[in-house]
Amino acid sequence: MKPFVFENPTKLIFGRDQIKQLTNEAKKLGDRVLMLYGGGSIKRNGVYEDVMKALRDAGTEVIELSGVDPNPRISTVRKGAQLCRDNNLQWVLAVGGGSVIDCAKAIAAAAVFDGDFWDVVSHKRSPQGALPLGTVLTLAATGSEMNGGSVITNEETQEKLGWGSIHTYPRFSILDPAYTASVPKDQTVYGIVDMMSHVFEQYFHHDAMTPVQDGFCESVLRAIIRTAPELVQDLENVELRETILYCGTMALNGVLSMGVTGDWANHDMEHAVSAVYDIPHGGGLAILFPHWMDLAVERHPERFAQMAVNVFGVEPDGKSTLEVGREGIEELREFWRSIGAPTRLGDYGIDDSKLVTMAGKATIFGTIGRYVQLTLEDIAGIYRKAL
Repeated sequence: MKPFVFENPTKLIFGRDQIKQLTNEAKKLGDRVLMLYGGGSIKRNGVYEDVMKALRDAGTEVIELSGVDPNPRISTVRKGAQLCRDNNLQWVLAVGGGSVIDCAKAIAAAAVFDGDFWDVVSHKRSPQGALPLGTVLTLAATGSEMNGGSVITNEETQEKLGWGSIHTYPRFSILDPAYTASVPKDQTVYGIVDMMSHVFEQYFHHDAMTPVQDGFCESVLRAIIRTAPELVQDLENVELRETILYCGTMALNGVLSMGVTGDWANHDMEHAVSAVYDIPHGGGLAILFPHWMDLAVERHPERFAQMAVNVFGVEPDGKSTLEVGREGIEELREFWRSIGAPTRLGDYGIDDSKLVTMAGKATIFGTIGRYVQLTLEDIAGIYRKAL
């Protein structure tokens, strides 16, 4: 494995009824907060009132910013940062899923940034600080509650880019599985695909002697595969939600990637698709990942065979490494199909008119991928096969 430094300053507060911890955490960060949330589901399911009560008990004055989009916009970031500056706000609280948290990270950093924050998202400049950030998670998916990463869309240029900073790790994240029990089936499935994709992005690497990291990845995947079919049939089961919630956090808090360099091409490819067509991130990943695997297994089948045996229980006897790897890919396809994930870009009305445009956006910084390096032509080919 490679040398590494691991640092994760987020305080994870996990379990039922842990919203009671918000009062003490709020007192540590200041008495004036910007609270972000999405389309209003937190008001329908009672989370909003729980959060507001905890903040009132802390004596915190709240400025609200609602309506954060599923693919959060740079325009919302600019609006939130201005609210923080105009109202002398001391910290930011995200109440929602990964999109709300990603937007809150950008707002927290943009509020103290001198310049246009898109320069940070597009990797032209680096943030030098951020307002403190806390989160109350309502959707198991991105893992943004315990890392410093964020993905923001520029709706004017149709770019969707990932960025990150040590300054934007949440100070605390409160994860109550009961708060995810009202998430509808489609969003639940997208979240399951997203967290599995995060594991795959770290699992497919060329670093040697990584049995612990591999075992961590395989264990998370097996837990999801065991739990997800039951959950999509019993969406209000809090115990099943609890397992999936924990898997989503562990999939992208840095533990799985210690000492390895993952691939991440699929996220670049999907970001380009959803920048142009504004489709759900998890839906795009469900469509693209198996097609990437079809290409990658032909070049480097070894880890696909390992995944097939250790995660999906494929019997390897009498088969070549490539055959075993291909069988594992088909097992993944069938698993995602069985829980209701989309299988074709055409499911979202996407045709072949913008394939090269999207491939160009995916390769804005050059070729992508580390397990398998992809050119613009490779990516356009994957898109075409996914239609």
